[in-house]
Amino acid sequence: MTLAIFDLDHTLLDGDSDYLWGEYMVENRIVDEQEYRQRNLVFFEDYQRGELDNEVYLEFALKPLTRYSIEELYAWRADYVENWIKPIIVPGAARLLERHRAQDHELLIISATNLFITEPIAALLDVPTVLSTEPEIIDNRYTGRYLGTPTYQDGKVTVLREWLNNTGHDLVGSYFYSDSINDRALLEIVENPVAVHPDDELKHIAESRGWKIIDLK
Repeated sequence: MTLAIFDLDHTLLDGDSDYLWGEYMVENRIVDEQEYRQRNLVFFEDYQRGELDNEVYLEFALKPLTRYSIEELYAWRADYVENWIKPIIVPGAARLLERHRAQDHELLIISATNLFITEPIAALLDVPTVLSTEPEIIDNRYTGRYLGTPTYQDGKVTVLREWLNNTGHDLVGSYFYSDSINDRALLEIVENPVAVHPDDELKHIAESRGWKIIDLK
């Protein structure tokens, strides 16, 4: 079955769900504004430049999950997805996903954003499989650590190959849609790489290699 793989932030969404979750936590006083907001912005800017120290970022991003019960966190998350994520789904996302469904393609989201955030968004988009950095849960509490390989840059390729080996899928005829130079490694291994409103570096590479460039906005 042909795989149609999608990045999430700035691809299917007109924004970054990881950064916005931080803003949601600030606005709802789940985290301290002075402690959190500026660091969250610096990490976001580092990511956009392809210079993020992902280990340091994950320690920062997952720490707030350790302070509350899963029930509290999931209630906030549901509100966040309803009121912050639904409005930023790009107009062309549903049509693109449906076009692949109509061809009986297997849909998959792979995102550097952690699974706590991406799982309900994938469900909202009716995409059955999502590969994301998985926060560790012990005794029904988040620990602040993660399991396996983080799905960032080359880590996306590692995690995808593990998933392919476990499921029997392959990359024959595969598609991958992304906006970011951070996803160059994965774009290079699929048969149909597609740049979606790409950043400047990815746009240059896509143009030089003849990759398709689309705008879902």
